Amino acid sequence: MNSFIIKGDICYSADKNTLITCPDSYVVCEMGVCKGVFGKVPDRYSALDIIDHSGMLVMPGMVDLHIHAPQYAYRGLGMDMELLDWLDNYAFPEEAKYSDLEYADRAYDIFANAVRNSATTRLAVFGTLHREATELLMDKLEASGSVSYVGKVNMDRNSPDTLRESSARASIDDTERFILETRDKYKNTYPVITPRFVPSCTDECMKGLGELSEKYDVPVQSHLSENPSEVEWVRELCPDTLNYGDAYDRYGLFGKHAETIMAHCVYSDDDEVRRMKENGVYIAHCPASNMNVASGIAPIRKYLDMDMNLGLGSDVAGGQTESIFTSMTEALQVSRLYWRLVDRNMKPLSVAEVFYMATKGGGSFFGKVGSFEEGCEFDAIVIDDSLLPHPQPLSLRERLERAIYLGGDIKALKAKYCRGSCLIRNEELGIRNEE
Repeated sequence: MNSFIIKGDICYSADKNTLITCPDSYVVCEMGVCKGVFGKVPDRYSALDIIDHSGMLVMPGMVDLHIHAPQYAYRGLGMDMELLDWLDNYAFPEEAKYSDLEYADRAYDIFANAVRNSATTRLAVFGTLHREATELLMDKLEASGSVSYVGKVNMDRNSPDTLRESSARASIDDTERFILETRDKYKNTYPVITPRFVPSCTDECMKGLGELSEKYDVPVQSHLSENPSEVEWVRELCPDTLNYGDAYDRYGLFGKHAETIMAHCVYSDDDEVRRMKENGVYIAHCPASNMNVASGIAPIRKYLDMDMNLGLGSDVAGGQTESIFTSMTEALQVSRLYWRLVDRNMKPLSVAEVFYMATKGGGSFFGKVGSFEEGCEFDAIVIDDSLLPHPQPLSLRERLERAIYLGGDIKALKAKYCRGSCLIRNEELGIRNEE
């Protein structure tokens, strides 16, 4: 059923400053596309079924711009280490296991089920360097109903023997095969070129990946300026570059040829920021990971005020949970610390701003996604916030804020829709036609 109407208390972003709340209203989905929000059903849609979520929060699906599927198995571990030690002791040993397809099958089942049962409808995902395991991951994410970009990771240097490709040429050829085998295979799942980060990829590998991105018009995802030790390492490995971003940009991996997501951007200098702005690079803000592996606090207010492309990432397993509601809460909290402790000119983020980042901001990477404005692809979640009881009267905006902070996506998720298809309905709800 891709044409229907949802009745409920509707919340969505028009832009980064404008949170629209519509109590007891109707949002129309026609053939998987949103036709707008109305106080009463227009006559032209009167024949559509109404799914009655009265009294519940109805909002766009959440967007996760940065998550590592193979790391889901050990989330919540190693949080007393900084980034590079954490990679050596946890990430790399775990990811090496995905050469075993039987292990990958078990682990990716857990990950795909978690995605399906979450409030996330769109996500950008890192796999491992193992092409067959990554294609298995794509099969499972396709079955979940969510829309995703999935990357076969590239690593041909500075990696353990068990997690390093034999050569740059082998890495490039395997990536090209991955693209050709997956780009037309699925309805909702797409390949993305994924150099892990500059330290793990030789110049030859980066050059080849940039050429593949341009040749096949495939987007790019990676990490950027996350941790002081990492930034210094890139400076040592690439002494002829101006900054970390330049090490991607010179090979066409920084938004020039195709849309690009760079996670973190905690220590980006002015030139790096300027290039991201000019090239339309998407910044995936990952507050939990930046705290957990002691990287720092990204200057998100600066990026938001510059109207840069900006969304949220859970960054599991640097982040401990796939919940984008939790990411919104953490983004709010760390922005207050940045204002208090780093720069009093950078005012804290607002609920409206982080909600925008979690929906329309990150959603724009996928097209016209993340809002209930007319013409957007119809992604939606329904939160029954009566399961978060309170004695006082609250406005719809206050109920939304409360649901974000109290984990409504975990405690009270009732329904989930992606491209107009219902992925979750946790109990039978009234479907009727109103005259």
